[in-house]
Amino acid sequence: MAVVDPLIAAEVSFDATPNRKGSRRAMLRALVRSGTGMFGALMLTIIAVAAIFEPLIRPHDPAAQNLADRLKPPVLFGGHVTHFLGTDQLGRDLLSRLLEGARASMAIGLAVVAIAGTFGIVMGLLAGYYGGIVDTVIMRVADMQLAFPGILLALVILYAIGPSAKLVVIVLAINGWMVYARVVRSTVLSLRKSEYVEAAEIGGSRPARIMVRHILPNIASPVLTLLVLEFARIILAEAALSFLGYGVQPPGSSWGLIIGQGQDYLETAWWLVAIPGILISLTVLSANLLASWLRIYADPKLREKQLGHQLDALMQGRRA
Repeated sequence: MAVVDPLIAAEVSFDATPNRKGSRRAMLRALVRSGTGMFGALMLTIIAVAAIFEPLIRPHDPAAQNLADRLKPPVLFGGHVTHFLGTDQLGRDLLSRLLEGARASMAIGLAVVAIAGTFGIVMGLLAGYYGGIVDTVIMRVADMQLAFPGILLALVILYAIGPSAKLVVIVLAINGWMVYARVVRSTVLSLRKSEYVEAAEIGGSRPARIMVRHILPNIASPVLTLLVLEFARIILAEAALSFLGYGVQPPGSSWGLIIGQGQDYLETAWWLVAIPGILISLTVLSANLLASWLRIYADPKLREKQLGHQLDALMQGRRA
């Protein structure tokens, strides 16, 4: 067995086996020390803060039109500082519209994740814990929905009823609960026969209490990772629906809607497509980086593997 220099081990500060007591502090310290995870969390925090305080920090009214200032470029490309990121085809300030779009996109993403996640987790708990006919019915319904393209179903419903932000939330939530149910069910099946669950059953605890108090806390890590990943997917789905004209409607604003309205001016006003596209990509990338870090942090084997890589890299650096 290789002997690791304690000084080297001290330099690689990574909690391989964090205990439950103080786990939040340990998790926060590990996140701060993580490069990609910290970047993702920081970017999402900045976007969320900008979305929350959008009415206070936006420089102009997002719906205010001024045809005399139409298609002004960003200030770095010869534009005026009054419109830092330029204007659109109606003279509306792009920065203000992007802030309003961030508010709409983040709100839809969080609402869908909350609704679909709650329903899917409950269905997964019931299917995994009870099994039998309950498991069969829930999983067959989930399989049928997964077999049908989600975006196509969303477009059909939105076309038939009429597009709106509230309906987008409902449709995307209906199309998203199955992923949570399948992940939770598979995890609950592995925990169903664990000693602490059997002890709770022998002690007379009700199934609802066992699922909430004993099983749910032990599946929090994979569920949290899935929530972040699904948030990134919903941001993309909402942008796609708004781009096609079935999401957020004017005079409202979302990143996908801004791209859809600016696509006809791509050759003369590239910033109308490029800047919101960069924001969508940055948000999705940040969510994926954070989810990847959460997956590693939640898995002891992956944490130990990463710790070993860090130790090897540090030892090779010292030898050099």
